[in-house]
Amino acid sequence: MKPTLVQYDAPGWGVGEVWLDDRGRVFHSELPRPRRLSRLRADSAAAQALAVRLQAFFAGGVEDFADVPLRDDTRFQNTTFYGACAVALRAVPRGEVVTYGELAALAGRPNAARAAGTFCARCELAPFLPVHRVIASNGIGSWGSLGTEYKRRMLELEGVLL
Repeated sequence: MKPTLVQYDAPGWGVGEVWLDDRGRVFHSELPRPRRLSRLRADSAAAQALAVRLQAFFAGGVEDFADVPLRDDTRFQNTTFYGACAVALRAVPRGEVVTYGELAALAGRPNAARAAGTFCARCELAPFLPVHRVIASNGIGSWGSLGTEYKRRMLELEGVLL
C-alpha cells in the first residue's frame, strides 16, 4: 500500500492530517492542532477536495463526511462491537449527542458504556467518525490529549452547547 498524506490548515485550530490508502479510503486521521504547516499537501484532486471539506468543517460549515470511505479495519468491521459503534456513530446527526451508554445500546450492547468509551478513545478516524458527539451522562466527558475544551469547540461548531 502506498499511503497518501493530506494535510490541511484549519485557521484557529491548527494543522490536521489524514492518511488515505491506495483506494482513497481514510485509515488514520489527526485532528488539527497548533503546529507549523511545512507544506500544504494533497497530491490528487480527491485529496485536495477532502482538504477543502475539512477546512470548511473546522470553519463551521455543515459537513457530515458520511460519503468519505473508511478503510475496513478489523476493529471496525460490522461483526465486532467496535464496528457496530462505528455504524451507530455515523448515524448520529450533526448537532446531536449521545452518551457512551446510548452509543453502546445503539451498537447492540446496552451494558457496555465503558467499552463504547474505549472505542471513542482509540478511534483514529475523527471527524469522519464523529466521536466528539459522544458525551458522558454527567457532562462533556473526556477528550484525551486534546482536552475537553477542544471537544467543546467541536460540538459548538455543530450548535451543541454544554
